[in-house]
Amino acid sequence: MSKADPIERALNEIGELRGANSPEEQTEKLRAFLKNRSNLVVAKAAKVVREFQLSTLTPELVAAFDRMLANPAKLDKRCAAMTEIVSALYEFDYTEPQVYQRGIRHVQKEASYGPPIDTAAQMRGMCAQGLVRTRDRDAMTSVTDLLVDEEPPARLGAIRALASNGGEAGALLLRLKALTGDKDPEILGECFSGLVACAGEQALSFVAAYMDSDDEVTAEAAIWALGESRLSGAVVTLQEKWERTVDRSMRKTLVAALAASRHQDAIDYLCLKLRDTDAETAKIIVSALSSYASNDAVRQAVASAIGERSERAVTEAFREHFPAH
Repeated sequence: MSKADPIERALNEIGELRGANSPEEQTEKLRAFLKNRSNLVVAKAAKVVREFQLSTLTPELVAAFDRMLANPAKLDKRCAAMTEIVSALYEFDYTEPQVYQRGIRHVQKEASYGPPIDTAAQMRGMCAQGLVRTRDRDAMTSVTDLLVDEEPPARLGAIRALASNGGEAGALLLRLKALTGDKDPEILGECFSGLVACAGEQALSFVAAYMDSDDEVTAEAAIWALGESRLSGAVVTLQEKWERTVDRSMRKTLVAALAASRHQDAIDYLCLKLRDTDAETAKIIVSALSSYASNDAVRQAVASAIGERSERAVTEAFREHFPAH
């Protein structure tokens, strides 16, 4: 683009608003930019509105969305503006369902170097998350339909929506989604995480069963979901999985998940294993616990366990990952 290009000039002006003298000045300029003919300008304006938390511009965001959706193939290439607008509305806890209901059904196929791609998938997923926070009685129906959407970002948004605001019905739908599976490993992992997040200890045994899956990716997704849940029951489950696992790769995942749980019982368990496991596994444990290097209690526990071993390779791993303060 040339320096005189009006779109580039507008984009630069929006970026410079961070140095504006007052919120009022920011608001007025962004209000004008949300009416711009360029979807790129509207997209950046909506993003900055969200960053500045200018919820007073919600009516302008809704108006810009309606304008773009009137002819999206022409007015909003790559679905850039509508995606940013929905993201801002969601951030502002906007609870009127119309935008979300229209957006969750919108598919926008655009040409690419290969087959046409659907550029509205991410927006559909965000609309799912916004819709379940409204009082729309058809919200759960619309979100359920999105669980079998062709595009992973849309399915991911549906899962997050059910996990955060779907209640008991949402938990059951996530369970069904996990049982029926998904071709994208990330989706299944999000299902496990969502189940544990919304159902807590009640979901542990269901998710834990997938740790023994013949599919390594599925097993690792279940392990990470349990570790990141930070539930005490999940720590026990991960410990039990360790005791019956001999595969080094799987043990490495278990170590990382236990460390990520940030649960004291998990840290104590790993420090205990440092005393009697093989040198290679010990180095993996030291590396996993390195995120606690600034915690004096953990540092001392790790140092004590390594001191009992008196193995040069493990000691060097400790010095590398737990440098002196």
